Amino acid sequence: MSDQIQNSAPSAARQPRAEAGQFRIQNFPDPVALALAEDIGSGDLTCEYFVDAVRGGKARIFAKEPCVLAGMDCAVRAFALVDATLDVRAVRRDGDTLQPGDTAIEISGPVRGILTAERTALNFIQQLSGVATLTRKFVDAVKPHRARILDTRKTTPGLRALEKTAVLAGGGTNHRLGLFDMVMVKDNHLAAGTTLAQLAENVRRFRAEHPGVRVEIEADRLDQVRDFLTLDGVDVILLDNMTTAQLAEAVQLRDGKNRAVLLEASGGVTLATVNAIAATGVDFISVGALTHSAPAVDFSLELVET
Repeated sequence: MSDQIQNSAPSAARQPRAEAGQFRIQNFPDPVALALAEDIGSGDLTCEYFVDAVRGGKARIFAKEPCVLAGMDCAVRAFALVDATLDVRAVRRDGDTLQPGDTAIEISGPVRGILTAERTALNFIQQLSGVATLTRKFVDAVKPHRARILDTRKTTPGLRALEKTAVLAGGGTNHRLGLFDMVMVKDNHLAAGTTLAQLAENVRRFRAEHPGVRVEIEADRLDQVRDFLTLDGVDVILLDNMTTAQLAEAVQLRDGKNRAVLLEASGGVTLATVNAIAATGVDFISVGALTHSAPAVDFSLELVET
């Protein structure tokens, strides 16, 4: 069994049920086109009245603070959708480390098109680079331990695919993309009084019908960890809001009973605590903050020639 939860970039934010790794993009709105429509509306009044239609120029988008770059495809696409005659060149790529002043994109052509697409392009690159930059900080913070940093489903509605791709750019690992590609039995699923025997039967039945899909079960107590390690067909146990001492004991239980099961730590993980969590020996650490609390990175567009 692989030690990676998900290693491919997602292609859509919501999908019909599918085997893990099978993604389809049809019938989903283009987030870049939606963002442009939201911004431009019936037209760019400022450019229409204050920028000569035939004026050409050159511009660049550059970083104003250290960061890990992400969102390049979206930024480039924003310019292309506004004016197909623009020449847009990606100087750097997702995952690159930038320093203040480093150029990410160069654009040449009609100035109206450059300025109309400017804000939408910057919004995507700033937000997604923020996700990638925070992810890289967590990935670096767990060293020298082997734990992998996972994202979650705590994403901006409609932008999950983009944000999870930014996590990959930062060196993180994608967890499940949605409800369709992995089973995660959480405390609320167990709250109805499911017995261990019933849980075992449900896992067996699911495995028979979906042999390629991972199964993860949440435990918030060590006695649950002991029980879940006896179940056939469980790939991952999520250790929710446990202390580092409890996490270390859970790792010992796993190593003594069923080393095939992977362990994921979750709950209130910060840059200050993640290394100690990784030191317990867990395989994964999931961090919701990667996508719900990443601060935007400061980028700017400047006209360099008109």
